[in-house]
Amino acid sequence: MNNTVNRGLRAEGLSRKSDESTVDRQAAKIWASSIRSALAWGRLVSLSYRAEVEALLVDSPLTSEAVITDVRHLLAHGEWGLAFDTMCSWIYEDALLITPQYHARLVAMAVEMGTPKSVERMDELLIG
Repeated sequence: MNNTVNRGLRAEGLSRKSDESTVDRQAAKIWASSIRSALAWGRLVSLSYRAEVEALLVDSPLTSEAVITDVRHLLAHGEWGLAFDTMCSWIYEDALLITPQYHARLVAMAVEMGTPKSVERMDELLIG
């Protein structure tokens, strides 16, 4: 925190030797701004995960309305990892064939989300 605050203070033309109340207010503003940026980044990542899992669901070979509804329900409640894992599990359990391109998208998403076990044996379902 101190490095972020010190850089922010220097950018504002202040130092630790400046009036303490001014420094404290500026430090609080800089810290709050950093937190808002981190939270916004987290929301963007979450929205990106949701959008990509939804796109994978739409392009998936799943046909069971109950499974599709369950995955969408999980997405709606912010459970991106569980939604992705559920979708992959049903594709595998139902032995639904997938294209190499779709498989690559699944693997990329699993890597991005840090859930490589979700797609561990999906290569068994490749067409061709």
